[in-house]
Amino acid sequence: MRSGCRAFATSRAAGRLSQPWHRPGPAFADPRLAPYRLGQSSFNAVVLDAYHRRCAVTGTHIPPVLQPAHIHPVTEGGEHRVDNGLLPRSDVHILFDRGYLGVDPNFRLHVSPRLRAEFSNGDQYYAKAGQGIDLPERRADRPGREYLEWHLEEAFQA
Repeated sequence: MRSGCRAFATSRAAGRLSQPWHRPGPAFADPRLAPYRLGQSSFNAVVLDAYHRRCAVTGTHIPPVLQPAHIHPVTEGGEHRVDNGLLPRSDVHILFDRGYLGVDPNFRLHVSPRLRAEFSNGDQYYAKAGQGIDLPERRADRPGREYLEWHLEEAFQA
């Protein structure tokens, strides 16, 4: 266990969480440059509009928690296209990207059994398993079959 983690665990066990557990000094590390993802802003705007700013899985329409997601990630050969996008809530996005959630070509939600096996949790997602997701009105804006199949075959943890 790293020294910072060890100090935190020791403080927690001793009930001293009301005291600072970090070392004195700077709060941030040296700044780092991160590559700017070209096309990401346009993709986000188009997907948000197509889904009327509502999560395709939960129906949530709280803008700060909505995260346009690529079905087939650009980093793995996908494209910035509205039919390669979904609009999930942030937790749904993370679970989708990590393969715990998937959507089949009939637009039904799949939930990996690994979610329960690994975390003993996920009832809110299992309750939606097999249900259809909300879709954009325009057929051309709906998730493409090839992208959904790619995700189920390459990312989803069956």
